[in-house]
Amino acid sequence: MPHPPLRLFDSPCRSVCRIDDRFGWCVGCKRTRAEIKAWSTMDGRERKDILDRLPARVQEEIERSQ
Repeated sequence: MPHPPLRLFDSPCRSVCRIDDRFGWCVGCKRTRAEIKAWSTMDGRERKDILDRLPARVQEEIERSQ
């Protein structure tokens, strides 16, 4: 079942907290360590910017694994 759409204040965390060294981001949420660390202090615009980048990271993983 797909995840519901995120609201700006929601974390994209999927509780699969492991950094993939090939990409430099978490295998669950696709955020970098720095993004994860700063999330709680970011404003809505900063969080939106990160959320907007996540689909491209998913696509990059798909393309590089083919």
